[in-house]
Amino acid sequence: MERNIGFKERRYIEELRILTKSTALDCVIDDRFDRIIYIIKQGDMGLAIGKKGENIKRLQNVLGKRIEMVEYAESPKEFVANIFKPAEVIEIDQGLDNGPINVLVKKKSDLGIAIGKGGCNIEKARILCRRFFGFDVGEVLLVAGET
Repeated sequence: MERNIGFKERRYIEELRILTKSTALDCVIDDRFDRIIYIIKQGDMGLAIGKKGENIKRLQNVLGKRIEMVEYAESPKEFVANIFKPAEVIEIDQGLDNGPINVLVKKKSDLGIAIGKGGCNIEKARILCRRFFGFDVGEVLLVAGET
């Protein structure tokens, strides 16, 4: 899937590389939730975050926006599970006629984490799934509930 990375995004990706020595494959500036979402190369997540999240804090100070990171995965299901971490995703269900996918979480306590404040995590999933795999995210649902 073709992704356009603008000047600002390139600058942010370079800033991440300089500060953390990790590689971002892409960067999304989400003005609606005032954040920058980095898609980190598989295996580089620990480097990108740093000890106790110190790299994220430094980046937030330098860029003046909230920073979120998602580890890339080749498999759409694994990628979606990474987007919703730390919520435990147990299934990603494609609706009829290749409609939007539904994400099923295991625990009731994970539902709020998966949705995020004001739906910010669902919006992040929509943006990234469209951008990387060309499909949409419908709902985040609780599967017969562990609490």
